[in-house]
Amino acid sequence: MGRFSDWIRLLRVYQWTKNALVLMPLVFAQQLLNPEAAVRSLLATVAFCLASSATYIVNDLRDRESDRNHPTKRMRPLASGAVAPVPASLFSAALLVLSLALAFHLNWAFLLSLLTYLALTASYSFFLKDLFIVDVIAVALGFVVRAIAGAVVIDVVFSNWLIVCTLFLALFLGLGKRRGEIALLEEDAADHREVLHHYSIDFIDKMLIVVAGGAMITFTIYTCSPEVVSRIGTDKLYMTLPFVIYGLARYLWLVEQNETGDPSQVLLKDLPTCVAVLLWAITCALIIYS
Repeated sequence: MGRFSDWIRLLRVYQWTKNALVLMPLVFAQQLLNPEAAVRSLLATVAFCLASSATYIVNDLRDRESDRNHPTKRMRPLASGAVAPVPASLFSAALLVLSLALAFHLNWAFLLSLLTYLALTASYSFFLKDLFIVDVIAVALGFVVRAIAGAVVIDVVFSNWLIVCTLFLALFLGLGKRRGEIALLEEDAADHREVLHHYSIDFIDKMLIVVAGGAMITFTIYTCSPEVVSRIGTDKLYMTLPFVIYGLARYLWLVEQNETGDPSQVLLKDLPTCVAVLLWAITCALIIYS
């Protein structure tokens, strides 16, 4: 059956940091101090944590044979044999049922968003992950769906600029992860996953600059847009830009140093990045709620 720690690793709890995006509309729509909205957003985040863990298990089940040839993924519970496939499948199904039940309890719009996320991740696991460039876009769209789900669960309008910014940021993180994989696997990259044969360090580096610029520009436009200035009552949101610039630059530097392959691990382990994200969040909250 496997040890308790193996089951916890199967959940990939460190990946739950991605689901913090569900909370973003709560903050930017000035609903953070609304108890009902805050509770609904937290429950929505829990639903996405359960659903994402269920999809990670499905992905690990599908890739367990190829993961055994990977220098780091071979240590995953399913690839290493620490957890058997049948119990893992039942565990995934239970997580999925719980997440859908919670989504149904919240509202239909959120349930539809969660189902969209599940359809997207299932498509990624079974065929989109093998399509050049489409694989990264599919992962990025998962981030966008999280943000939209966070808006519909509390019935607020989410800025199109923030949605586009989320897409660019997710592409930035996804391409950085691809670069890390190629740097780690080197000439064996294509043997692990055929699509990696089409990527090159040079191509990814160029794309990283493009999408990082896109994220920075769209967030800048959002902070200065008349609609946002009118709604929050101040034009000072641009003061958070230094933290955005630093965070993007720091992650890009880590990627080029081949010190990362997973954005979630960076957020948890790289102290300067953690500090930049924390200061950005605090500054945003102070400006929006002052």
